[in-house]
Amino acid sequence: MKKGTVCEGTVERIQFPNKGIVRVEDTVLTVKNALPGQRVQVCVTKNRSGRGEARLQEVLEPSPLETVEQPCRHSGLCGGCLYQTIPYEEQLKIKEGQVRDLLRPVLGEILPMSPILASPRPEEYRNKMEFSFGDAEKDGPMTLGMHRRGSFYDVVTVEDCRIVDGDFRQILRAVLVYMQERQVPFYKKMARTGFLRHLLVRKAARTGEILVDLVTAPGYVPEEDFTEMLLNLPLKGRLVGILHTVNSAIADVVQSDETSLLYGRDYLVEELLGLTFRITPFSFFQTNSLGAEVLYEVARQYIGDTRGKRIYDLYSGTGTIAQILAPVAEHVTGVEIVEEAVEAARENAKLNGLTNCDFIAGDVLKVLDSLPEAPDLLVLDPPRDGVHPKALRKILDYQAERIVYISCKPTSLARDLVYFLEAGYRVEAVQCVDMFPATANVETVVQLSQQKPDDVIRVGLDLDELDITAAESKATYQEIKAYVKEQTGLSVSSLYIAQVKQKFGIIERENYNLSKSEDARQPQCPPEKAKAIVEALWHFKMIEGSI
Repeated sequence: MKKGTVCEGTVERIQFPNKGIVRVEDTVLTVKNALPGQRVQVCVTKNRSGRGEARLQEVLEPSPLETVEQPCRHSGLCGGCLYQTIPYEEQLKIKEGQVRDLLRPVLGEILPMSPILASPRPEEYRNKMEFSFGDAEKDGPMTLGMHRRGSFYDVVTVEDCRIVDGDFRQILRAVLVYMQERQVPFYKKMARTGFLRHLLVRKAARTGEILVDLVTAPGYVPEEDFTEMLLNLPLKGRLVGILHTVNSAIADVVQSDETSLLYGRDYLVEELLGLTFRITPFSFFQTNSLGAEVLYEVARQYIGDTRGKRIYDLYSGTGTIAQILAPVAEHVTGVEIVEEAVEAARENAKLNGLTNCDFIAGDVLKVLDSLPEAPDLLVLDPPRDGVHPKALRKILDYQAERIVYISCKPTSLARDLVYFLEAGYRVEAVQCVDMFPATANVETVVQLSQQKPDDVIRVGLDLDELDITAAESKATYQEIKAYVKEQTGLSVSSLYIAQVKQKFGIIERENYNLSKSEDARQPQCPPEKAKAIVEALWHFKMIEGSI
């Protein structure tokens, strides 16, 4: 199938985060933003050895799962939400299944995984939005909202967004009308002209406090009636701060060269699990406050008994987890690269009367070298890309009794878990928490424990009675490759097959497991191919159990 070929097919399943799988003749295509069960028309953009990628052109028939009668009217236009047309219960099943598929090749067929936990609010749950100024079409009227799906430039005014509450929508509409009436131009990234860049809005779920930050290019100064306009809005929450941030960066990111206070204060107050937190415009805080309570309750349960223990909270943000654990721990140290978040964490600790936790500003990779004592327990809440490999090695060297890994990207989690298993850790429990209803994202919490010598059960075997080659003799490598190709269209190497067989305890010859040179880095079997190999091993009865 050549590049540019237009074809039709049915989406069999969706891989994390948004990759629909469509089988057309003997080719397996990956199509972004297609839902399971949809009949779609696609255009092939890449194809190699029966495995390719395609661009979604049209949904010919909706999925049987799409039963929501009145989804957000921006559904399919803005790039924020994928599952608006699917009932929430089905969304949860999809996300849990995706995480299971990613972790199964790493942890085996029997996963210590509990059913996914839902967000307390499936709608209007977000406490922070970064709206962009722009236009929906070139030289069209100014818009304010989210980028159109698949576009770096077009912006859709999301005045009916369902994942934020009415105060967000009201502020968005009012600011857009205000700026349109005064003909203030938005910032054009390529031409580097205009002023308006972003509108950052935060609202605390528990206290109802609202913070608004207008982000512009240098040269624009908000008029006094801008503040008056916002203060006169009939909001359900309470506007406690209005700020103006100047951002001269070329990149389309929300950051501050200079921030000035137009009204009130530069932070809002949120309450979480009985603690109080000051949140500034740019400090990290979970975007679903009520969902965060569910998430951190799981983390607190997984970390277990903390009495007399020294804990490191790495990638600590505003110190939420550290402060939740501090009351019953000997000492908690948080490490976070964003200095503003660290300052907020320190203020929050004072606010909550906690004296046994401290926070260090810096890159985890570098800070770990300066910490004098090894921790008893570790909490990891890394960014989407996971833990830096060099930092991961230092973390493993601590040999902490227990580790709780909170992941916002299960593909990064699956990659990192391999290193924990190789270092002697055992995965005790896995819990998905849906922090982002309607979107393709999901949080996963993993409990790991260090296996001590007492954990090892020594068993004596009579090798004369054990046929250790029985499983291996059931199918050759060529037969496994042929089966995988026939069933999935994937091509797998002998090295990949050997890696998967080794995870199931099937003895492998040395030449399949070692690099050809000492300096060579051995490629690791991708999760999708590992899953296909596992299915082949099961088919040939080389492993047992259900898959």
